[in-house]
Amino acid sequence: MTEAYIKLGEIATYINGYAFKPKDRGTEGLPIIRIQDLTGNSKDKGFYKGKYPSKIEINNGDILISWSASLAVYVWNSGKALLNQHIFKVLFDKKEINRDYFVYAVQFSLNKMKQLTHGATMKHVMKKDFENVLIPYPSLTEQRIIAYTLDKLKESMSKRLRELKKLDELIKARFVEMFGDPRGNNFKWKQTSIKESCTLKSGKSLSSNIEKERGDIPYIKVKDMNSSKNTPYITTSSKFVKIENVKKQILPAGTVIFPKRGGAIGTNKKRLTKLSICADLNIMGVIPNIEKLNSQYLFAYFNTIDLKTLNNGSSVPQINNKDIEPLSISLPPLSLQNEFANFVQQVDKSKFENIVYLNKTLSSKILSQIGDVIRD
Repeated sequence: MTEAYIKLGEIATYINGYAFKPKDRGTEGLPIIRIQDLTGNSKDKGFYKGKYPSKIEINNGDILISWSASLAVYVWNSGKALLNQHIFKVLFDKKEINRDYFVYAVQFSLNKMKQLTHGATMKHVMKKDFENVLIPYPSLTEQRIIAYTLDKLKESMSKRLRELKKLDELIKARFVEMFGDPRGNNFKWKQTSIKESCTLKSGKSLSSNIEKERGDIPYIKVKDMNSSKNTPYITTSSKFVKIENVKKQILPAGTVIFPKRGGAIGTNKKRLTKLSICADLNIMGVIPNIEKLNSQYLFAYFNTIDLKTLNNGSSVPQINNKDIEPLSISLPPLSLQNEFANFVQQVDKSKFENIVYLNKTLSSKILSQIGDVIRD
């Protein structure tokens, strides 16, 4: 047990990356690492061939902290590269600390750092504020124990996530096995359009006053869909609104929903509702005609579609009814669709244990164990 704390600035020196200009980015030399290259959202790798300050060079094992636009800590393991601005490289030159523990401790402090952000357009943390953030500083032995404990939890989470991925792949494989490739209709099923077999309904943007009123109908925003990433279903909500305020926008159980505006279109945020909900204006709902389509079959069909390809090309990416309605969908016998839904239900039982575990041990909760271990 320890009550010791230390400021981040007392542990290490934080070296900011170099402000590379667009003209510096080429196709040869060392990779230029930006925040999007760390988050996996980069589509255009840039390279620099020329002289550079040695302090911005990064190598395997270096710890990097993004402090602008997004706050996160990373362990770099992709070879020699050059660091762009808005990212710190950590140089451990002041106090002795276990590096694995340091990474967890910084992750543990990220919520605190978010309260220190500045800027209207690009949120960032001032270096002096960052360096003044306190983290628990137990003995090296305790640090190793904490890091080891959290490593084991991460391994367990990764194993569960791999199992979930395999089960999701099993569902996709079963869909193709039973119904063929939906884009080619190689089983020669009767075809219909989404317009002919479904009802499309957008959500509703509510005033802040209405949002604050406690009601009985779950109100779902795009961010709520992201928080349920370990399950494809919407089964509850953190916000409920009064039914009289959303009567015309209610989406029944069995509706396929997905973001229809902004960058979220390109993400895998398709969900199937398991209860009646109201959705935000930025969400589209596809309600199946139950005499033609099983909702689980419709959901599996939409999981074969890359919604980005439907973007109508406006300055703000968005999908409208006219982009969805012409989509062609096969109409296999309803009995066969129901058989597929029963298969999914059985797979979901296998997924449930993993989902419960993951929901109990998401990163924020795992990281809180830093404090628990220290207090034990």
